Amino acid sequence: MACMYVIVLFIPIILVGIYLYLDFKSQKINSAQKSSEAFKMYFFKWILIQLGRYRRNKLEKNTKDVRKVQESFLLKQLKLAERTEYGLKYEFSKIKSITDYLSRHPLTRYSHYENYIDRMMKGEVNILTAKQPTIFAVTSGTSGKSNVIPMVRRQQTIFFLDGIALLFHFMKEFFPKTCQIQKHLKFFYDPIKWRMSEAGIKIGPNSSSPSNSKSVLYMYSTPIPAYKIVSEPELLYIHLLFGLKEKHLGMIEANFTSIVYNSFTALDNMWDDLISDIEKGQLKESLDVEDSIRNELNKLLHPDKERAEELRKAKQEGNIGLAHRIWPQCNLVIGADSGSFELYASKLRQTYLKDIPIYSPIYAATEGLLGVNIWPKQLPSRYLLIPTVQFFEFIPLCDCDQDQPKTFLMHEVKEGESYELVITNATCLYRYRFGDVVKVTGFHNQCPIIEFLYRQGQFLSVRGEKTSESLFYCALCKTIDHWSDVQLVDYCCAESVLVDDQTKGDQSTLPSYHVYLELKNCLNSINVQQLQTKLDENLGSESYVYSSFRQKKSIGPIQIHLVQDGSFHRLRDFFLKNTSSSFNQYKVPRVLKTKMAVEFIAEQCY
Repeated sequence: MACMYVIVLFIPIILVGIYLYLDFKSQKINSAQKSSEAFKMYFFKWILIQLGRYRRNKLEKNTKDVRKVQESFLLKQLKLAERTEYGLKYEFSKIKSITDYLSRHPLTRYSHYENYIDRMMKGEVNILTAKQPTIFAVTSGTSGKSNVIPMVRRQQTIFFLDGIALLFHFMKEFFPKTCQIQKHLKFFYDPIKWRMSEAGIKIGPNSSSPSNSKSVLYMYSTPIPAYKIVSEPELLYIHLLFGLKEKHLGMIEANFTSIVYNSFTALDNMWDDLISDIEKGQLKESLDVEDSIRNELNKLLHPDKERAEELRKAKQEGNIGLAHRIWPQCNLVIGADSGSFELYASKLRQTYLKDIPIYSPIYAATEGLLGVNIWPKQLPSRYLLIPTVQFFEFIPLCDCDQDQPKTFLMHEVKEGESYELVITNATCLYRYRFGDVVKVTGFHNQCPIIEFLYRQGQFLSVRGEKTSESLFYCALCKTIDHWSDVQLVDYCCAESVLVDDQTKGDQSTLPSYHVYLELKNCLNSINVQQLQTKLDENLGSESYVYSSFRQKKSIGPIQIHLVQDGSFHRLRDFFLKNTSSSFNQYKVPRVLKTKMAVEFIAEQCY
């Protein structure tokens, strides 16, 4: 009887095994790919797709009773932390409902936690978290000061289940060819050097990097020895070289579409060297890598004149649709395309990535996972806030200046309204104002669907007018469109208080906006004075408050400064050198907040 029970128990496992074997054998596999590697990739994707389907069904159920699900998440988090020093101070054990929580705990900003986190980094335990953090995650610092956020294992598990697994489910549903056994080209990098806290815990970015993705590096076109290279320009060269070699590439990945765009512009600049290396089968001598790494990589190369000729032919037709000609089987590009990344995504869709879809799958921050894009083919990208990953609150924009404004819950917000987002996360942040501003574009059952607008601090305000990044970008695009042959490469702004007198222009007595533009095809076809006037007019039509201040002559006219080609690549290098931001995290700061940064970009002007 016991033997029969064991047989019955194993029948489903045997059947699944047979199905997996037959399905794997039916897959098209690149002849250059090892069978063991191919099966690992197949099995990994299969597991994630099944897990993602389960999490998708659970998400659907959770969106139908948002208040109950949110309260359950909140009370579980408070229970986990109730015996910590922080939990005892705020009497978490006495909080039995959302109402109790909102009445007992204030809204917070980073300064509220700074001392606690400093103590944790020095080795004190049971301060904010019952369990030791796995990492002290550092925010990018490109939109303000870098903060250090502890992260525990639970938060990483949430990100995997409701972020990564869901991503694979939606890729399978909307882009089924992404399930094929093909290498991916992923642009990502490790910090030059990880810092360690006194408690022996890593301090650094928690975004995807080679060192925290070791188990899946075999899926990428970049060979594993290359990840020993810590300098970004050299590793980028290797990413591109082995990516170009991989004719059957299936996907391109990066955290942000800005990284993808910058990688393709680098491809333009390095093209001749890359093709020469592929043709000769060895790395160029001028590439600054250690001899031991060079030898390992050269062993993986072989002269390939046929592939080099294919690539030359692909490039002859220009940059529009280049990726599709280089990789005819490339099915998808993954990278964030909302907010300040919209500019890069738009340019990619019009040029290099024409005919290849871009999917912006996840809305997340250093503080944790926030939402998922369940409509991959719709633009602009929208995200369903996941009720089991954070406890969410919303502050109407008109109340953002208050220290302790009234907040609204997920089921209380209104479609079409914009809010500052407040979170209680799965580690140690409670009613935390981390700065994201979102617009509610609709609901899925009871759950808000949002569009990311901008990060607070990235607005211009010389008279209290608070011109947001999204509003300014809209006015700028309308302005540039007035000159059909001119293309916007990149931009940033500064308030006149940070601009040296000699670069302020004629009306330096009035506070004003200074705009630094990198344009293509502009020097002979555009008049800067006309550009300034048009942008001023468009911004006034977009913002009544700005228009009112201009009419009263409280704010001076916009001052535009044209910068040289490559200025924003150099600005990126400046920030990577002078802030704690890593290459994987970097976002162009649309509003410069330090005099040093303003002086740097001013040096790039014509």
